[in-house]
Order: sequence, then C-alpha cells, then structure tokens
Amino acid sequence: MDLRKLKTLIELVETSGIAELEIQEGEERVRITRSVATPAGHGIAQPQLVAVGAAPAGGGPATTAGGSTETAAPPVDEGHVVKSPMVGTFYRAATPGSKPFVEIGDQIEEGATLCIIEAMKLMNEIEADKAGVVKAILTENGQPVEFGQPLFVIA
Repeated sequence: MDLRKLKTLIELVETSGIAELEIQEGEERVRITRSVATPAGHGIAQPQLVAVGAAPAGGGPATTAGGSTETAAPPVDEGHVVKSPMVGTFYRAATPGSKPFVEIGDQIEEGATLCIIEAMKLMNEIEADKAGVVKAILTENGQPVEFGQPLFVIA
C-alpha cells in the first residue's frame, strides 16, 4: 500500500474520532487502531495511532506509524442521552440543504425522527426514545459515528 494513502488513513482516524479502521485491497490489509489513555488526574485523552500492514502471502515487514494529539472529551449535559445504535455516518436532515429534523430547544415526542445514520448505503432513521426538549446535539452533520456514541441530550 502506498505510504501517502497510509498517512491519509491515519489522519482520517485521528480527526474523525473513530477507534478502528480496517481496509483490505486485494491481498494487502491495513488495520489502524487508536487507543485512548487518560493520565491520572487529567481530563485529557491522548489517542495513540498504530497502523499495522499485512503484506501478501510471501510476508514482509509490518508498518507502524504513530502520532498523538490532545483532545478534550465532549461535555454531556444532564438529561437523557440518545446514543447511536450503529456505526455509520450521521446526518441531521433527510437531504443536503433541507431543514434538520430537530434543533436545540425543540420540543419532541417519543418516536420523533432525530437524525439519519447511513450504514452500508442504507439510511436508518433514529427516533427519540423519550419525549422532551432537545438540550444538545453532540455530533456534527456528515461525521462518522460509532456504536454507543452519544448523539443527543433530551431533558
């Protein structure tokens, strides 16, 4: 795999907040894993990236690349947290340019559509499991989300 492509993948993992990315092209396979460790007494997470490449059956050296940046954990307001039920891409509206399903301060009913998560080219509507007021939207439009990642706070 091209070194430039590998660097781009590492940057993608670093900036997106995903924990792991695995890509296979033919017989080559690359897995990039980010582990987050919190130093004692600090509220700052320091992601560590490790990319491991597997060469075709003949064997070859594994590639390891590292980097570290400091990111603060996003604050979670008090209230009911709606979490992502799947891995995918978060969208606030049904189509680009259309009005978002919900805004901060909106009064919503149980079962109201909050967002769409695209997974494997399927659009999955995520519904509110509690009625209330949207207090926070914790994810940016078009960003990748992980299973269990907080998306909204409803009070």
